[in-house]
Amino acid sequence: MDEILEILEKDARMTPEEIAKALRKKPEGIKQAIKKYEKEGVILKYKAVINKELAKDAGSEVRALIEVNITPQKDVGFDKIAERIYSFPEVSSCYLISGTYDLLLILEGRDLHTVSRFVAEKLAPLENVKGTVTHFLLKKYKEDGVILKHKEENKRIAISY
Repeated sequence: MDEILEILEKDARMTPEEIAKALRKKPEGIKQAIKKYEKEGVILKYKAVINKELAKDAGSEVRALIEVNITPQKDVGFDKIAERIYSFPEVSSCYLISGTYDLLLILEGRDLHTVSRFVAEKLAPLENVKGTVTHFLLKKYKEDGVILKHKEENKRIAISY
């Protein structure tokens, strides 16, 4: 991968001038490369990694991983049904995976019931969906390469025998 992309992937807040200094290149060349990457769809979005546990609205959303087993369609394979599934606004990520299941979805919902309703009413009834397994995320320790700090230390009482 290009050095500019590697730098932006680690810290999207770096300015073209900072990147140019780090790479010993001219800022104009860096600006042009970034614009080209954006135009070609190589750079799709800039984002911040948020520790939602420390944010004021902590606990306001539930994240789930959903494994989906599907029947591929003739001539289009998994792509058409995957497109149908990732078009739902509740689905934040969708991956074709190897193994027992075909797709892995990352879903965000207001609460457990919202996610459950999505699976029961929207996902499972789809024609090519053969089965699903839902895993609710209980705690995040690391996301996108960033270790998340937590509000308080674990205050469990030690048990001795």
